[in-house]
Amino acid sequence: MPDHHAADPFHLAIPVHDLAAARAFYGGLLGCPEGRSSNQWIDFDLYGHQLVAHLVERAAPKPADTNPVDGHDVPVPHFGVVLTMPRFDKLATKLKAASVKFVIEPHVRFKGQPGEQATMFFRDPSGNALEFKAFADRGQLFAR
Repeated sequence: MPDHHAADPFHLAIPVHDLAAARAFYGGLLGCPEGRSSNQWIDFDLYGHQLVAHLVERAAPKPADTNPVDGHDVPVPHFGVVLTMPRFDKLATKLKAASVKFVIEPHVRFKGQPGEQATMFFRDPSGNALEFKAFADRGQLFAR
């Protein structure tokens, strides 16, 4: 069995074309506390994980790649966090109130099947795709 734990935070570095827009999106809209930063990058605490927005001259990869999942075209690549259901609902409400354009609206997928989950997809100002999800039973996270 692998020696890893759910409490071990991941580190992810993403490209952004505008640090002020990234700061407003991740820090302001998503409420991620800011860590170290420079004029080339910003560290964000994304629900206990280290997300680093690196300034690049070009925007993120084009949103052309998708994979069909439960009747939706899921953008690939994407990243996000598995939340509790109340935190998911609160974030979905906040994003809707801020008029965020969803790639895939908040909904429940795999209804009545192993791994049933609430999910939503949206993009940051640089085009990076994010998915936030929640399980009524988090024990279903890796259900087959």
